[in-house]
This record gives sequence, C-alpha cells and structure tokens, in this order.
Amino acid sequence: MSVPAGCPSTILVAHNFYRRAGGEDVVFAAETALLRAHGHTVIQCVEDNRAVQGVDRFAAGLGATWSWTSWARMRRMIEEHRPDVVHLHNTFPLISPSVYYAARAAGIPVVQTLHNYRLLCPSALLYHDGRVCEDCLGRLVPWPGVAHGCYRDSRTVTGVVATMLTVHRLVRTWSRMVDAYIVLTEFARGKLVQGGLPAAKLLVKPHFVDPDPGPGAHEGGFALFVGRLTLEKGVRTLLAAWELLAGRVPLKIVGDGPLAGEVARAVKQLSCVEWLGARSGAEVSELMGRARLLVVPSEWYETFGRVVIEAYARGTPVLASNLGAVAELVEPGRTGLLFAPADPPALAAAVSSVWEHPSTLESMSGAARLAYESRYTAPGNYRRLMEIYAAAGVPATRVESRGS
Repeated sequence: MSVPAGCPSTILVAHNFYRRAGGEDVVFAAETALLRAHGHTVIQCVEDNRAVQGVDRFAAGLGATWSWTSWARMRRMIEEHRPDVVHLHNTFPLISPSVYYAARAAGIPVVQTLHNYRLLCPSALLYHDGRVCEDCLGRLVPWPGVAHGCYRDSRTVTGVVATMLTVHRLVRTWSRMVDAYIVLTEFARGKLVQGGLPAAKLLVKPHFVDPDPGPGAHEGGFALFVGRLTLEKGVRTLLAAWELLAGRVPLKIVGDGPLAGEVARAVKQLSCVEWLGARSGAEVSELMGRARLLVVPSEWYETFGRVVIEAYARGTPVLASNLGAVAELVEPGRTGLLFAPADPPALAAAVSSVWEHPSTLESMSGAARLAYESRYTAPGNYRRLMEIYAAAGVPATRVESRGS
C-alpha cells in the first residue's frame, strides 16, 4: 500500500520499554504496525528499562532529565533517515526530553503521546496511599510527591524525577519543544490542562483494537476481570463485592501483580471465583468473547482503559467505576453501567442488576459492539493520527516533493 497523498512518508517513533510489559508497549507495537500497513516507512528508536537493572537508581534518574546519549542517537537517526515527523511514546527514563531538542534543532515536528500523568506527577499515576492524589497538580516543584516518596517508595529517587519535571517546566520544554500531544480521553486532557500543559496542543485520539476479533457468543456464564492485581485497579473492592454476591455470579480473574497472594487466598474462600493468572492477548480475547460482562473497578485516574474497548470489540458490556477516563468510555444503561469507586456494595448491586436481566445484557452487548465499530477501529484511528500529524506542522509539500 502506498502512503496517502499529503501524509508523512517517513516516521521516526521512539519508545522506552518497561521491565514488565504493559499497555503502553502494546499500543506502541499496534500503532507502528498500523502505520506500516498504510505504507509508511517507520524507523524505531527504542530503549529497554531492563538495561538499568543493577545500575544505581540515582545515576539512572539523572539521565532522565537529559541524556546526551539519546540526544546524539536521535541526531544521527534524523540525519540518516530524514523523517517527516518524530513521534514519541514513553521517554522515561532512558530516552529523556533531550530528544525533543535534537528533533527541533533539525527542524522536524515532534508529536508526543501521553500514556500516563508523568508530566504532572512523579509517580505518573495521580494516586498515593490508596487514593486519588492531586497534591502535585499545578505546582512548579512537585515537592509533595518527594515528601510522599511516590516513585518506587523512595524520596531520593522521587526527588530525581521531580528535578526532571521542574527543570523542564522552568525552560518550558513541554510548551516549546513539542508540536502536538496525543491524549487518550477528554478527561485526561482536562487534567493535563489543569497541570499546565498548553490546551491547544493537546489533541484527543483514543486507542484502537486491530485486528477486529468479532463479536463473541457470551455463552460462558461468568463475569470477567482483566488487569494488574494492584490496589489502584480496585482488586480488593472486586473481591469484597463478590463476597457480598455470595456465589450468585461466577467470576474469572485474569492478571498478576503485588496482590496475587490476596487473590489466591480469597479464591479459596469464594467458590464462584477463579483466578487464571496472567494470560496471552489471544486468551484474554477468547475469554472476553465468552464472558457475559467485564468488570473494571479502577480506583485511580486511568488515562484510558484499553481493556474496555477490547471488551467492546467482542460485544461485551462493561461495568466500571465512575471515575476518570474509564467512566468516559462507558455509556451508562447502554454499553454498561457505572458504580461508585471503592464501594463493594455498589459494585455488587450493579452486577446483580444486570445479571438477573439477560435481555438487558443482550441489548448492552449490541451497543458495546456498535461503540467499537464507530469509535475504536483501525481505519478511524489512522485517519485521526494523520490529522494530528498535520496539526503538528508536517507540511504536505515536503511529503509530495519526495517523489519529484
């Protein structure tokens, strides 16, 4: 396939992989594949956090403020490939904001996808001590995060991250060196504006699911939870709600994480709950196609909630906390229901209200599938991505001149 007229031909994408693979890594791979499928030349500049295992955290953190290695590498790649746009995903900690300056010096437009709240909060989560936390929001120096030791439970390492944020706020990196930001929901956009990022540069583009897995049969007779087993994902609320349901609704839990021990103990007491551990993407999709509903009890400000649209692609209704970006994805009474976060009785009541009415679940299933088809497919996502590249200042004449 040839690149559509007026679209960038060569795109340099950069991403810092996490030690534990997560949603950002999945999105980076999916978007890269989408661009290549449309004929774009995609050059990858990647780092992996496993490279800093055994390295002093303080030293590694200093490189997060400015990495001369990444700066030089970006300059070399730009000189070699002459991309039309540099598109960054995660830059923390090994790539660093130095690459913005390398691209700007070469006159290349810069697009940054914001997968989390790192530019507002040292922990990137806006979550601390079991609750949503906005203590650092809008502050030049995020000192409350340092006092809390929000990043890796260390005041010293959090201080290094806070230094990175403060330095680049002072020199206006976030407003001067990035031409367009991709944010995933209007909710996340609002928080980022509140935190001081330029509203005009924050452009909403949700994630997508590709290939289309098709609607499921939903014959499994169970509810499903998919996610990391952590406090902010609402795992304790989930287990407490199922204790209240007293065996009326079977539940399958997919995932692993710090609360795995609690889940294992709870499963021994709750005969209707099954913990499946971590599963592959294909296995999760199959489970979603069999499940009658997906439960998303998050207790932090998710920036998106990819698991929601994965469920929609299978025609699976979603019951989610009325909090953050996830609440934006669910249409109450149509594609699912919303319930009060961190409230086991509210979750149990929501599950009961739909589980006992198969016709309601069937109607929600159809609406969930329509939501996927209208908003979360690859073609629509590609069109939006090209619009954002254009907004970032990628000149169509430059693209067209390549063939002259």
